Amino acid sequence: MDIILINPPWTFRKQNIWKDISSCIPPIGLAQIASYLEKHAYKAVIWDMAAESLDSNALKKKIIELPCLPSFIGITSTTSIFHNAVEVAGIIRNIIPEVPIIMGGVHPTLLTDEVMKHSCVDYCIRGEGEQTLLELISGNNKMNISGLSFKKDNVIIHNPDRPFIENIDALPLPAYHLLPMHKYHPALGSYQRLPGIGMITTRGCPGRCTFCNGQYMGKRIRFNSANKILNEIKILQKDYNIKEISFYDDTFTAVKNNVLELCKLIIAENIDITWSCFSRVDFVDKDILKLMKKAGCHQICYGVESRDETILKNMNKKISFESVSCAIKMTKEAGIETRTTFMLGSPGETEQSMLQTINYACELNPDIALFNITTPYPGTEMFSWASENNLIKTRDWSCYDLSQPVMEVPGLSAAIIMKYYRKAYLRFYVRFSYIITQFIKTRNWKRLVICLKVLYILFGMILNRKHEKK
Repeated sequence: MDIILINPPWTFRKQNIWKDISSCIPPIGLAQIASYLEKHAYKAVIWDMAAESLDSNALKKKIIELPCLPSFIGITSTTSIFHNAVEVAGIIRNIIPEVPIIMGGVHPTLLTDEVMKHSCVDYCIRGEGEQTLLELISGNNKMNISGLSFKKDNVIIHNPDRPFIENIDALPLPAYHLLPMHKYHPALGSYQRLPGIGMITTRGCPGRCTFCNGQYMGKRIRFNSANKILNEIKILQKDYNIKEISFYDDTFTAVKNNVLELCKLIIAENIDITWSCFSRVDFVDKDILKLMKKAGCHQICYGVESRDETILKNMNKKISFESVSCAIKMTKEAGIETRTTFMLGSPGETEQSMLQTINYACELNPDIALFNITTPYPGTEMFSWASENNLIKTRDWSCYDLSQPVMEVPGLSAAIIMKYYRKAYLRFYVRFSYIITQFIKTRNWKRLVICLKVLYILFGMILNRKHEKK
């Protein structure tokens, strides 16, 4: 075995509304890297601690029972689970100190120095990991490996950045055979059928939103061809009986012609698949929505964020309220469910603007509304601005889970923001008209069970709020 790739466990704080109904998605980045290594005759193993609910004791047991030690261990990490990634690295270092530990992913890419200061981390791979990791495993001179950071005589050395892979279509498909495929599922309310799985078909982000760190994979979008996407869907259906796909690309419809071609291929080959995706309100029109619906798309998630024009401008969101209303209307007319996201506690926010956003969500009346607390992730323009103005309240990255304020908002206390966070969910979902409409639309018992679960969780929020007031 050449390398073990580890996806650390996820943890949700008590006040995070989606802790009970969230998705469990495959670590596609690790699976992509593993398949690239396999293509070059290296053996990789993936331990998905999140999907398999492995705690520290289970991890220790797996390490102790290894028949032979790997040459390297790689750990991926986002910001909110970095504390878990460090804990995993520490456990490994204590049991098998001779095995070098590599960290990669968005957080190690954007805060490399901070990550490398941990004694249990030997290397950081910045940006895309396929080529950098291959060169490291192959024994290339560390000084000559682009995209690699390492320690030499207790000094952190950063090699030059590695150029992005231009033709991601040439990469092999993710190594799904290394994953516990039966463990994955979309979020409650976002799927029609199971088994379901998540896919990513693009890299990079064309947007310039101040709160998003998606550009760490590049400011220009690179995409898989429609034929490759279709081939991957066919393999998932054949090998794992997948019936539902959640496309987790930031803006699935960014390359319109590619999506149109994919939809035409799905229709022409009569592929029995249902799917959902993320998009922007200014990246859809009637023609593409009509074809997407015919090809099996049943839900689209749009980022609306706020009803305050100044706040949207500060976010550099570059959408109009007219385009929001138009996209929601067109999507509904196409027979596709709408899911929208909103942010509370942004720079310039007031109680009035938060209330306007909540009322706006009810006015738009999407099938699902997600309310998050504005979180300035490292690597974003918002994080830089908040840091420069001493508005970052904590660098405990476990708090960066979108469910609690980590940034000071002048004129608003954390308690007030939390009040409107709870109010948003209660105001939107506990509406008689909404509940009746959703039950009428529910045409099968499985969907009904999902609706009842969501309502149960929301009413739990009401009880918790009443308890807090006593």
